[in-house]
Amino acid sequence: MRKIVDFSCAGEQLVGTLDVADSATGLLIVSGGNEIRAGAHRGMARLARLVAERGHPVFRFDRRGVGDSSGANGGYRSTRPDIDAALTTFRHYAPRVKRIIGFGICDAATALALFGDRIDRLVLANPWLHDDGDGLPNAEAIKARYAQKLREPGTWARALTGGIKFGGLAKGVAKMATGGSARDADLEHGLFDTLRRRGDSLIAIADGDATALTFLAAAERVGFDSGIRLIETDSHSFARPSDEAALLAIIEEALVD
Repeated sequence: MRKIVDFSCAGEQLVGTLDVADSATGLLIVSGGNEIRAGAHRGMARLARLVAERGHPVFRFDRRGVGDSSGANGGYRSTRPDIDAALTTFRHYAPRVKRIIGFGICDAATALALFGDRIDRLVLANPWLHDDGDGLPNAEAIKARYAQKLREPGTWARALTGGIKFGGLAKGVAKMATGGSARDADLEHGLFDTLRRRGDSLIAIADGDATALTFLAAAERVGFDSGIRLIETDSHSFARPSDEAALLAIIEEALVD
């Protein structure tokens, strides 16, 4: 059974969705970017149903300024109050729940790592490590994307016919040359610091996704390899049925461990 729940956060009204089940271990799903709680292609709604069918209650919600919730969207850096309010609401409407696993993709994964200290365990998918506000991916993601494009025969044909915007290419090359910003470095430090301190997080990585490749490069640079689970896909949101099944297996690992 699925219920719609209203709750308050910093003077705004948020909307959440509870998939009811009997287990004392539940899953809190946090959406990333401007995505509503249903997720890309309703992937989060489908994931919630599958987890609930396996006996675990699931709570999803729209943060302030997104979807059905009121207020201004302040980005993932502003989401500590939203996550805390969602946790309190989840426990109120599912009083049997004694242990909560948090799950998010991209900047929602990063938000959970930074602000999920009240959550018992985390499953983070393709965590976001870019925070300098220049509108470009970070240096490692640009490198990965260019390497992929240079392997595609169509890239050279587009270059010869004027189909490539060399202004954007120049900006990307410049960023690769200079590396990440100080803000990126601070975010990276905070994220890996938290992961080491917690010690039990699982990290789902789409091995062909640029955001995920950025995380892997940073993890190798700082000597972090704990809990990483690779999924063979280039889909950032794990959209294919095989991707979803692999992601569900990782979430179940956290739920039952």
